[in-house]
Amino acid sequence: MLNVRKSSDDKVDTLLARGLVPIIDLAHCGTEECPVKSVVNRVGLQLQKALSEKGMALLVNHGIADEKLKTAWDHLDDFVELSEDVKEHYIRTPKDNHGYVSPGLERFDGKTPELRHAFNISTLNAKNLPEEPLPGFAEHISTLAKDFKSLASFILQSLAVSLDIPQSFFTEKHSHMLSGDHDNETTLRLLYYPPIIEDDEKNEYIRGHCKYSYQRCLSDQPDFRPEHNPRDDELNETDNTNGSDQAKSTERQLANGSVIRCGAHTDYGTFTLLAQDSEGGLEVKLPGSEKWHRVGHLPGAILVNCGEILSIWTQERYPALQHRVVIPEQEHIRSRGRHSIAFFCHPDNLTMISPNDLPLPEVQDTTCKKGRKKSFKAAKDKVYNAYQLIQKRFRDTYNNSQ
Repeated sequence: MLNVRKSSDDKVDTLLARGLVPIIDLAHCGTEECPVKSVVNRVGLQLQKALSEKGMALLVNHGIADEKLKTAWDHLDDFVELSEDVKEHYIRTPKDNHGYVSPGLERFDGKTPELRHAFNISTLNAKNLPEEPLPGFAEHISTLAKDFKSLASFILQSLAVSLDIPQSFFTEKHSHMLSGDHDNETTLRLLYYPPIIEDDEKNEYIRGHCKYSYQRCLSDQPDFRPEHNPRDDELNETDNTNGSDQAKSTERQLANGSVIRCGAHTDYGTFTLLAQDSEGGLEVKLPGSEKWHRVGHLPGAILVNCGEILSIWTQERYPALQHRVVIPEQEHIRSRGRHSIAFFCHPDNLTMISPNDLPLPEVQDTTCKKGRKKSFKAAKDKVYNAYQLIQKRFRDTYNNSQ
């Protein structure tokens, strides 16, 4: 039976299967307070190559146990099954980024509601976590969040080495991670994407004994049946597909319309750490390319990808990675659902973000240099702090959900 599943999975064309995703080994990296200098230097060099060429890398031997991740996903599943009146106490509000986000509220493309459950943790204050209805939730998630924070601190130091600046440059600007979004917008995000099971009569999305149908979602305003699938045009334009190739596309259109798990976007902060439980449809556009590629899944690995703030700081030497999560066309993948955990690493809110902060080498190519001078002149004239940048992006994401 396992061989059959493996054979089916092998048919998925991914960057990982083609050996195009850099893999970085973090074994023996030391602790957050005392990282091993030789490992920091090695990882810095590997990040320099990986992030400049691909915008991402897979981290292995990072020290966060699979069991911790699985337990966190179990806690999220339990939260999703709570009654609506209980979940209401933990809903994310416009005043902060902490709390539960139900399906349909986020629209990364500005118009298409997205089918997923999310719980954002930006502070480890127990009163903001559902400990009473779910004993053990607060303690476990707090421990996991600290693990991700330690890993992020190591990556921040390695990034500084990769750019030939003082090792503490980035850690000093990220000193309040998980202290609450009034000080720092860093967020640990638990994500659950329900399985997609086609039902000609109801088009229901099922996870165990919980059901999420078009009818139920419509009662809460979100509509997962857009009249037009925006990727129909995109496929023709970028992938040279036509009607006869539709079955080969990397996105699935259901009988009564299309559904999206997470629309195309770049992350807002410095970088993101992403753990996944399966190959669930994550796609990226590599730097300089307009084509979408499925990333693939390496069990136990954590993906790191560049965000917009790091791209600004490095004058696009480390480009923000555009990515999305599509409905996989393979039935055995689509029907499994998907869990992930994202750690969005952000600078402290009052940190000023400018492309002139880092002593980067001059661009040698004169044509490229002129282009960069022009594009970053505006950034120099109008410099934002980290809080202002992310709040603008939040408004773009949530204002269209009404």
